[in-house]
Amino acid sequence: MNPQLSHLQPYPFERLRQLFAGVTPSAAHRPISLGIGEPKHATPAFLKQALCDAINDPAGGLAAYPATIGTPALRASMAGWIGRRYGLTVDPVTQVLPVNGSREALFALTQVVVDASRRTAEGPPLVVCPNPFYQIYEGAALLAGAQPWYANSDPSRNFGIDWAAVPESVWARTQLLFVCSPGNPTGAVMPLDEWKLLFELSDRYGFVIASDECYSEIYFREEAPLGGLEAAAQLGRADFKNLIAFTSLSKRSNVPGLRSGFVAGDAALIKAFGLYRTYHGCAMSPVVQTASITAWDDEDHVVDNRRQYREKFARVTPMLAEVLDVRLPDAGFYLWAGVPAHFHRPDTGLSADELFARDLLAQYNVTVLPGSYLARTALGVNPGTNRVRMALVAETAECVEAAERIAAFCRQG
Repeated sequence: MNPQLSHLQPYPFERLRQLFAGVTPSAAHRPISLGIGEPKHATPAFLKQALCDAINDPAGGLAAYPATIGTPALRASMAGWIGRRYGLTVDPVTQVLPVNGSREALFALTQVVVDASRRTAEGPPLVVCPNPFYQIYEGAALLAGAQPWYANSDPSRNFGIDWAAVPESVWARTQLLFVCSPGNPTGAVMPLDEWKLLFELSDRYGFVIASDECYSEIYFREEAPLGGLEAAAQLGRADFKNLIAFTSLSKRSNVPGLRSGFVAGDAALIKAFGLYRTYHGCAMSPVVQTASITAWDDEDHVVDNRRQYREKFARVTPMLAEVLDVRLPDAGFYLWAGVPAHFHRPDTGLSADELFARDLLAQYNVTVLPGSYLARTALGVNPGTNRVRMALVAETAECVEAAERIAAFCRQG
C-alpha cells in the first residue's frame, strides 16, 4: 500500500457527518442544505439535447475510443472561449487540453509536477496552497510525496493572502503553488499586483503555478474576475511560463455531472500533462466532448445563470449581514460568514463554527459547513475557525427561507 494514504485527512463532509452524529434535526422545519457546493440551477435544455443527439450520432457516439487530447473541434471551442472571455489567443493544439472536471485535473497535474526525489536537508518538496482551501490540493500533494505548506488568508486583505510574507526558505523548496481565484470559500479575486509577485517568485524559484478558476463565471460586479492567463498576458508573459489555468463547465453551465473542463497555459507543461494523461486513462467521452462544445460556444445561458446568482445574493446577503459578519463576495456562490460571539463556548469542546453548525441543524434544520473543516492550523492559527461556509446553490426561495431561519437562530441568543 502507498504509505502516503495514511496521511490523508477526512473530507470536510465526513467530518460534518461525525459532528451531526446523534443530532436530531428540527422536525418543525423541512431540511435545507447550504453545505455542499453543488450547483442546483437547472441544466440548460439545449445541453441535455446535445448529449442525446451525440449518443445517437453514427459518426461519434459511444462506438469509438476517444483520444486523450480530445477532438480538434473541442480544443478549438475551448480556445475560442478563452479568446472571447479574456481577449487572448492560445494555440488549441499545444496550449489547451480537455479534462474530466477540474478536480481530477488538479490531482493529476500535481503528480506530473512534483519530483519527490528532490529532497533537501529541510525535508521533502513543498506544495503551497491557500488556507482555507479545496482539500484536493492537500491530498494531491501528499500522494505525490510532497508536503503541503498553508498560506493563511487574511480578513483585512479581503481574505487574500500576503504572498510576500511567505518565507524565502519555503519558496526555495516549493515545486507547485495552488491559487484559487475566485476563492473557495471566500470568493476573493486576486488582483494583478499579486499575480506579478507570484510570477516573479516563480521565475526566481522555478515552481509551477496551478490556477484554479472554476468559479470565474459567477461574479457580482460588472468587471469579470481577472484570470491567471489574462494576468500573465498583461504582464508580458505571452508564453504563460510555468502557469496552468483550470476551468470547468460544472458551475458555469450547471452540469457538475458532465465532468468536463480544460486546462490551458504553458505548452511544455501541457505536453507533459498530455503524456501523463495518456497513461492515466482519462480521455473524455466523445458524447461529453460534443456536448461540451455546445456549452463553451454559448454564453447566453451563462449570463442568465449569473443573473440568478446576483438576484439571490442581493436578497440573502443583507438579511444575513444583520446577524453575521458577512458581506457580498467578489465572486463564486458562497458566503463566508463569521459567527456571533455567543457561540464561542470552549466548555462545549467545539469550536464556535462547529457549535453554530450543530445547533442550527438541531433547531432549524439548516446545514452549513464549519469553516475550520476547510482549513488547517498554520502558524498557530486556523483561519477558518469561527466562520461558516454557506453555499447559495439552491433556488432563491429556498435560500431566502434558509436565511430567515439563520437570522432567527442568531437572534434568539
